[in-house]
Amino acid sequence: MIPARYAASRFPAKLMQPLGGKTVIAQTYLAAVRSGLFDEVVVVSDTDIIRTEIEQYGGRVIMSLGQHESGTDRIAEAAADLDVDVIVNVQGDTPFVTTEQLRLLLEQFNDPAVQVASLMQVLRDEAMITNPNCVKVCVDKNNNSLFFSRSVIPYPRATDIAITHHKHIGVYAFRKKALMEFTTWPMSPLEAAEKIECLRFLENGVQLRMVLTDYVGVEIDTPEDLEKAAKLLP
Repeated sequence: MIPARYAASRFPAKLMQPLGGKTVIAQTYLAAVRSGLFDEVVVVSDTDIIRTEIEQYGGRVIMSLGQHESGTDRIAEAAADLDVDVIVNVQGDTPFVTTEQLRLLLEQFNDPAVQVASLMQVLRDEAMITNPNCVKVCVDKNNNSLFFSRSVIPYPRATDIAITHHKHIGVYAFRKKALMEFTTWPMSPLEAAEKIECLRFLENGVQLRMVLTDYVGVEIDTPEDLEKAAKLLP
């Protein structure tokens, strides 16, 4: 499921911006379809503009009935009546997600303890490590999430210790039960402060299994990101 809200505070109408001869949302939708991993790929949106865009590619769109604080809330509403086991949430602004990354994410659910999973990559660019638009994640030795933040985590107070920083990539997978529980919890204080929806899981005792990947691409949050994305297209 691909949540596709038309408005965006940092980059309004970003999903309808042109990218490689198609729109950002169309590129993301087609990447998910081409993976061949899913019984169905569904876009969940709040606007007929995006519905019309996806339907021209033969896609299915479920229209949101209410206002939602996060993409996870948006897809949970749409998934409530669907007979599914695992739901993957591919953010509409991640057109470079690959089949292999999605496969690795789905494989985590072979472990019955995993309720939610997501992707991360090693950060090497100092500018990105300090950029608040780049969400960082710290994990334990089993790659379960400890915390997500827009701040620098971990903070390198001891300069003689090698620290690895990880960027959170906005692709999630949920067991349906975990997704439905998410919607019953109010927005948590850390989630509200950081504007990072997966903190709601952590504040309610649910860790995310993080999958390390060599992500090559751009999550499009700003006009500058769109320019970078255009340069990465073949």
